[in-house]
Amino acid sequence: MSNKILQLKGSFKTDGNHTKPAAPNIPEKGLPVNVEHLRDLKQQLEEILKYWKSETLIGGALISVYYNKIVAKSNRMKGLLAKGNIKPNDSVRGAKFDASGKQHIFTHFVSLDILSESIYRLNECIKILDKDFNGSISHADIKPLNAKNTNYSLGISIFKAVIVDCYYVQKFNIDRESEKTNENTIVTLYKTNVKTTELLNKLGITSIDAALLDETTVRLTPDELDLLRDKAPYLIAMETVDIRKLTLTDINSASDKILTIPDPTTEPVVGVIDTLFDDGVYFHNWVEFKNMLDPNLGVDPSDYRHGTFVTSIIVDGPAFNPQLEDNCGNFRVRHFGVAKNGYFSSFSVLKAIRQIVSQHRDIKVWNLSLGSVLEINNNFISPEGAELDKIQSEYDVIFIVAGTNRPENRKFGMKLGAPADSLNSIVVNSVDFSNKPASYTRVGPVLSFFNKPDVSYYGGDGKQKIRVCSSLGEYFVTGTSFAAPWITRKMAFLIYKLGLSREVAKALIIDSAAKWNRQDNVSHSMGYGIVAKDIKDIVESPSDEIRFILTGVSEAYETYAYNIPVPYYDNKYPFFARATLCYFPTCSRSQGVDYTNTEMDIHFGRLKEDIKGKTHILSLDKNVQGDEGNIAITEESARSFYRKWDNIKHIADTIKKGSRPKSKFNADNWGLSIKTKERLQSKHGAALPFAVVVTLKEMNGINRIGDFIKLCQIRNWLVSEVNIDNLIDVQVKAEEDIDFD
Repeated sequence: MSNKILQLKGSFKTDGNHTKPAAPNIPEKGLPVNVEHLRDLKQQLEEILKYWKSETLIGGALISVYYNKIVAKSNRMKGLLAKGNIKPNDSVRGAKFDASGKQHIFTHFVSLDILSESIYRLNECIKILDKDFNGSISHADIKPLNAKNTNYSLGISIFKAVIVDCYYVQKFNIDRESEKTNENTIVTLYKTNVKTTELLNKLGITSIDAALLDETTVRLTPDELDLLRDKAPYLIAMETVDIRKLTLTDINSASDKILTIPDPTTEPVVGVIDTLFDDGVYFHNWVEFKNMLDPNLGVDPSDYRHGTFVTSIIVDGPAFNPQLEDNCGNFRVRHFGVAKNGYFSSFSVLKAIRQIVSQHRDIKVWNLSLGSVLEINNNFISPEGAELDKIQSEYDVIFIVAGTNRPENRKFGMKLGAPADSLNSIVVNSVDFSNKPASYTRVGPVLSFFNKPDVSYYGGDGKQKIRVCSSLGEYFVTGTSFAAPWITRKMAFLIYKLGLSREVAKALIIDSAAKWNRQDNVSHSMGYGIVAKDIKDIVESPSDEIRFILTGVSEAYETYAYNIPVPYYDNKYPFFARATLCYFPTCSRSQGVDYTNTEMDIHFGRLKEDIKGKTHILSLDKNVQGDEGNIAITEESARSFYRKWDNIKHIADTIKKGSRPKSKFNADNWGLSIKTKERLQSKHGAALPFAVVVTLKEMNGINRIGDFIKLCQIRNWLVSEVNIDNLIDVQVKAEEDIDFD
C-alpha cells in the first residue's frame, strides 16, 4: 500500500528584512589595516588612471579588484569605486575566482572621475592613519568612532567604508586576455559606455551584425580575434571555441525486430532539438519534424541517427526497453533538426534554439542531447548554458540536457561540456545497470560551486546497452544522450499529464533521486542520485511516509508559514524529515562566478519560542542565516553547508537506527521560511515562484497520513491528492474535441 502525495494550498505570510546591518568594521579577529597597504592600493589606482587617460576607446576605465577571500555581498566595496549615489555594486561587469578557487576577482567599469575620487579617499585615509593611529588601525580602534568624536575631511562613514574595503581588497589591476586560438570563437566583451558594434568597428572589425548573439557577445574569426587581442585585450570578458563536436558513444548494429504503435490522439507534445529525424521509423506519425539546417550544408545518412534515437525513447522507449518501463505512456514529439552528426556551430544552434522556443510556446518540456567535447570553464557559464537559462527564465519552459560523454582517450575527472552547465536545466548523467557511474562519465561542479549534473539515469554501458530505433531497425547504444530522454518523459508526465508546475516537477525529480542523502554529499558524477524508474514512485510514497507539496511566490524578503501541522505522539514527533526547494532564478553571465541573481534560503523544521516569546524555526540543517543576533557565518560556509546562491536546496535528517522521536516544544506546528536575497540592484526575485517537496518518514512504520490531513484542514490548509488515475482522466477529457449540435 502507498500514500498519495498531497498538495497543500494556503496563504503564505510575508515580512521584510528587520535585521539591521552592523556598523562598518573589519572583523574582530582580523589583522589591523596598515598604512603601507593603503599606499600600495593608491599607487595601483594612480597607474590605472594614467593608463585609461591615454586609452580612451571605451569612455571609462575597466579595473579588476582582487579580494583576499570569497567575499559576501555585504563585504564588497562600498567606499572605493564610489561617488555620491553611484555604488560599486552597480559597476560590476564580471566576477571570477583566482587559480586556487578561494579568492574573488571582480571587474568594474567606472568613470575616470570615480577613479580620481577613490585615489583622493585613499590619500585622506593615509593622512588620518598616520596622524591619529600611528599607521595602523584595528577593529577596536574603529568601533568607538562616530561623527561626534571625529572631524575627518572624508566624513566618518566614508572613512570606515574605505578602511573596510582595504581590509578585504588585496590589489587592483587591469586584466588582459592573451590566449591564442585558430578557431571561430564566441567572445563576450565587458559592457562599457560604447556599443559592441561601435567598439569593434573602431578596431577595424566590421560587418558583425549577423554574428551578434546579444549586446555584448559576438562570434569572431581567428583573424578578428587576433586583432581584438592586439588592440584591446582588456575588453575580453569570456571566450569559447564556437565549433562543438557531438559526443556519441557506442552504436552497435541493428536487428530487424518489428514494432508497431497506434496513431496518436491527444497525447502531450515534447520538444526535441537535435540532429535530423528519419521519418521511415514505425512511430513517424507521432513526430512532427522540421529541418532547421542551412540547405547548402548537404545531408549524410549519419545525420539522422542521433536525433532519431533520442526521439524514439521519448515516444515509445519502454516498448523496446521493458526493463525501464516508467508507466508514463507515449508522447508526441515536435523534432527540430539543428545540427549534423559530428562537428557543428554552437553559435548557429543557439540562434536556432531561441527562435524555436519563441515560436512554439505550447511546448513546456524540451530535450537537448547535444553536447560539447570541450570542458566547461571554471569562471564563466558557456554561451550555450547561459542562453538556455535565459530562455527558461523568459518562456516558463524547462530543458532536460544530457551530461555529455567522456572520449575514450580522456581520463575520468573530465569536466562536463556545454550546455550541461545550464543552471536552470535538469542535467542528466548516465549510470550502468548496477547503479554505478558509466565508464564515459564526466563531472561537475559548475563554476567551482554549483552542483551539476542534477541527477542520473540509465544510459547503457559495457554489454548492457539502451535499445533505440531507426528506419533500419533496432540499435544498441550508450551515452548520456540516451539517459536524458527518460527524464524528459517523466517531466512531461508531471507537467502535461498531472498539470504540475515546472518548479514542482523539478523538485519531485530531484527529491526522487536524492531521497535521504544530504546535500553536502551530492556526487559530482551522479548529482543528487538516480531517479526512480516508475513514475508512481515519484508521485506516491510508502505507507510510512507523508509527502506533500508547498508552492508560493517570493514577494518580500521572507515568505513563511508557521502553521504546518506534523502529527505528534506522546508529546514528541516520531518522524524523520526532508525538504527539497526548487526555483528558476534569472542569471547573469556577465557576473561570472556570481551567476545567479537571486538566492532563496530555506528554513524548515520544528517551531520553538525563545524566552522573549519570539518563535523560531529549528531548521533540519541547523541553518541560522538571517536569524536574529548577528550570527556570523562566512560566505564560504554559507555556500558549502547551505548551498547559498544555488537554485536547488535539499535538506534532510540522517536516518539512523535507534533514532528517537524529536522533542515537541511549546509550539504545536512546524514552520517553513523562504528568505529571498538579491545580488544586484534590480529585483529579479520579485514574484519568483518556488516549490518545496516535504517528506515525513514515521520512525516506527506507522501510517499517519490521515491524522496529518485532518490537522491540515483544521489549520485552514486546502489539501488535495496528486492522484495519477484521476488527473489523467481529467486531462484526457479536457483535450477531447466537443461536437455541438
